[in-house]
Amino acid sequence: METKILVHVRPISTKSDYKDALERIESLMEISKKSRKENAELDILATLVERYEEEHFPISPPDPIEAIKFRMEQMGLTQTNLGEILGSKHRASEYLGRKLPLSIQAIRKIKAALGISGDILIQEYDTVK
Repeated sequence: METKILVHVRPISTKSDYKDALERIESLMEISKKSRKENAELDILATLVERYEEEHFPISPPDPIEAIKFRMEQMGLTQTNLGEILGSKHRASEYLGRKLPLSIQAIRKIKAALGISGDILIQEYDTVK
């Protein structure tokens, strides 16, 4: 028969609760050989902290053009390289300069070549007129 592991945690609803939970997680992480109870507590606290952070510190998806520029920088690519991916240096310039919204064909090519999620690339963004 399996032994029950009772862990006493409470919901995280205030900044103070959040801070306390983070401190407890840190202390649990420092224990090299955790008991089953400590592992369960760590797992529960991590889940509660994640939920609190998603609710109180939401992270908006990045701007599509900024995401493209960031990935290009990571990969050491230039605007000319993007033009080769898209089949037109001029079109790459128009997209990066926000003169045109990304076309569905451009989104597909960029997604395949740069590995940027389509969910990021299809977002609306401001263009320059």
